[in-house]
Amino acid sequence: MHSIATKPINGTSSRLRVELFGELVFSREPMRRYLSESALEGIERWEKRGERISRELADEIANALRQWAQERGATHFTHWFHPLTGLTAEKHEHLYDVIHGKVLSALNGDELIQQEPDASSFPSGGLRSTFEARGYTAWDPSSPPFIYGKTLCVPSVYVSYDGHALDYKTPLLRSIEALNRALLDVVKLFYRDVHRVYPTLGVEQEFFLIPQSLFKKRPDLMLTGRTLIGAPSPRGQQMEDHYFGSIPEAVLAFYEELELEAWRLGIPLKTRHNEVAPAQYECAPVFEELNVAIDHNQLLMDLLKRTARRHGMECLLHEKPFAGINGSGKHNNWSLSTDTGINLLSPGKNPKENLRFFTFLAIVLRAVYKHADLLRATIATPGNEHRLGGNEAPPAILSVFLGGEVTAAVEALEKVPELPSLAERQPFSLLPTLPPVLRDNTDRNRTAPFAFTGNKFEFRAVGASAHCAPAMISLNAAVAEAGQDFLHLYQSYTAQGSPKNAAILLAIRDFLRESRPIRFDGNNYDAAWHEEAARRGLSTTFHLPHMLKTYHSPATKSLFRKLDILSETELHARYEVRIERYVKALGIELHTLLDMLRSYLIPAAIRYQQELVNLVGSPALQTLAQAYAPEVLPQQKLLESLQHHLSALWEGITTAEAIWQKVRQIGSVEEQAEIVHDEVGPIMRTLRYHADEIEKILPAALYPFPRYAELLFEIA
Repeated sequence: MHSIATKPINGTSSRLRVELFGELVFSREPMRRYLSESALEGIERWEKRGERISRELADEIANALRQWAQERGATHFTHWFHPLTGLTAEKHEHLYDVIHGKVLSALNGDELIQQEPDASSFPSGGLRSTFEARGYTAWDPSSPPFIYGKTLCVPSVYVSYDGHALDYKTPLLRSIEALNRALLDVVKLFYRDVHRVYPTLGVEQEFFLIPQSLFKKRPDLMLTGRTLIGAPSPRGQQMEDHYFGSIPEAVLAFYEELELEAWRLGIPLKTRHNEVAPAQYECAPVFEELNVAIDHNQLLMDLLKRTARRHGMECLLHEKPFAGINGSGKHNNWSLSTDTGINLLSPGKNPKENLRFFTFLAIVLRAVYKHADLLRATIATPGNEHRLGGNEAPPAILSVFLGGEVTAAVEALEKVPELPSLAERQPFSLLPTLPPVLRDNTDRNRTAPFAFTGNKFEFRAVGASAHCAPAMISLNAAVAEAGQDFLHLYQSYTAQGSPKNAAILLAIRDFLRESRPIRFDGNNYDAAWHEEAARRGLSTTFHLPHMLKTYHSPATKSLFRKLDILSETELHARYEVRIERYVKALGIELHTLLDMLRSYLIPAAIRYQQELVNLVGSPALQTLAQAYAPEVLPQQKLLESLQHHLSALWEGITTAEAIWQKVRQIGSVEEQAEIVHDEVGPIMRTLRYHADEIEKILPAALYPFPRYAELLFEIA
C-alpha cells in the first residue's frame, strides 16, 4: 500500500497509511458497525428529507458513540462549539457517572442532543447580561463527532436562553439552508434530478513558525501575536528564495506529525509549502462541504499550535506578526455543488452546461456587487488592518477578477443575449521531448480580493487568524438573495413570452450589466485602480470602525432578516462584539508596548546612554575633541541620536497614556473605536519608529529582545 513516511505519535504507525484517514471520526463506516439498520435508515431520512432525529434514535446514536469512543481511549465527551470569540469552546463531561457508589456509563440521547454551558462569560453583544447565565449547546448532526486527545467532541450550535444565536455555526447552517432554498429552483431550470445545492470550501491556511525559546522572550508576541517593535532584518524576503523552497528539516518533521494528526481526524490536508516571507508556511486541504470545512479549519488552527509546541516552535497565526515582510491570509476557495455531483461554477463542455455556468456566474457577480461592503466588513479585523492594502495581500477595495477569456464572454453577453462559447483548455509545447502543457481558460491574479480560478471563487482577503464563518455566511446570504432575484427576473421574461433559454440569457445579461463596476482584471495595487474604483462607486478606504457599521445598514438588515439567517437583534450583537473586540485588542497592544518600552527598552537605552556620557566626558576623548571638531566623533553622534529618540519616546508614552485615558472616559464603544483608530494607532506607530531607531543604536548585548534576524532565520 502507498504510504508517506512520518514521525510516530501516540503509539500509532510511523507511516501515514490510507486506512488511518478519519479513524478518530464517527463517520459512515463506524456508524454501520455500531448502529442498527433502523437507526441508519432514520439518519438517512434526516439527511434526505429533513426528518427530525427522535429521542429514541438519539439514544441509540449516543450509546454507539460512547462505546466507539471508549474503545479508542476517550474518557470524556463535550459539545464542541464556536462562540463569538472566534475560537472554539468545550466543557468536558466524564463518560461515566457514579450513582449510589456504582460506576455507570454516561451519555444518553438527551445529553447528546443538548447541554447547558454557562452563557454569561462569552461575548454576546448585549444579548445576555452577566447575571443571565443560562445558555444551550445543541448537537449539529451534519458535522461528524470526533475524538480529540481523550475527549469525544460533538460539533454543536450555541444559543441563549431566549434562542438567540450566540455562535457562528447557527447562522452558518441557516445560510447554507437559505442558499439551498434559493438556488434549487434555479438549478432545476437545467437539471430536474437535483434535490440539494450546497456550498463547498477549501481553506489555504498561512502561518509563521519561530523558535519557542525566542517567542517566550517577546512579550508582544506572547500577548498580542505580533511584534510591536522590531527593526527590519538586513535580509528579509528580498531574495525571493523562501517561496516554494526546500522545507527545513525541523519544519518538515512538524508537517509530518501535523498531517498524521489531521489525517486521523478526517482533515484532508493536501498541500504544504514554504510561503513568501522567511519563516512563513502554508497548508491546505481538499474541498469539503462548507460547514465541515469550517469545523476542520478551526480544529486545524488548534492542531498547528499544539504540534508546533511539541517540536519546540511557536505557530503564529496573526495577520501581520512582522513589519516589513508579507503577512498571512486564509484564502477561502468557495464553490457551489449539487447532490448529483455537479460543480455549478465549472464551465461546461456543451451549450446547456455553459448556459448553467453563466447563470451562476452572473448570480455570484451580482451578489458580490450588491453586498461588497458587507463582505468587506466581514474581513475587517485588527490584524487585517496591518495586512490589507500592501503589495502582499489584496487591497480593501473589493473587486472580482474573471480572467481574459471569461471577461470577453461576459462582455459579449452584456451586448447581445446570445450564449458565447468558451474554448477548451489548449495545449502548448515547450520542447519536443516534454509533454504538452494545458493552458487554463483563466489566469490567476494574486492582487484580486475575489478571483474566479476556473471552477470556484477565491476570497483572498480573509485573515489567517479569522474564523471563516462571517465571510462565508455573508457570501452565502448574498448569493441566495441574488438567486431569488434571478428566478423572479427569469419568470418576468417568460411571462412576457420569452422562451426558456432566451429568458435565462436576458436575466443573465441584466445581472452582468448591473454588476459591471465590480469586475476588474488589472493590477489592484496600481494607484490608478483606486481612482477608477472610486469613480465606479466602490468603497476604497479601510477604516475599520466605519466598515463595521455596514452591519447596521438597511440592505444588510433586510438581507439577513428575509432569509431567516440573523434577526436584527442577533446582527446588532455581532456588530457590538466586533467593535468591542477592536477596542480591546488595540488596548492590549498599546499597554503591552508601553510595558516593553518602560520595563525593558528604556532602561537598556539609559544604561548605554550613561556609557556614552562617561566615554564622551573622559579625558582621552576630550583630548581628541580638542584636536578634531566634536561633531565628527562617533561617540558624540551616537549620544545625541540616542538622547533624541529617548526623549521622543518618553514624550510619546505620555501622549499615549493621555489618549487612552480619554478612551476610558468615553461611554460609547463606537466613539472609543474612533479614537482608537484615529489616535491610538498613529501614536503606536510613532513609538515604534523611535524604539526601532534605538534598537539600531544599542549594542547587541544590551538589546533586551530577540531581533528580527533571529526570529525569522533561526529555524531555516
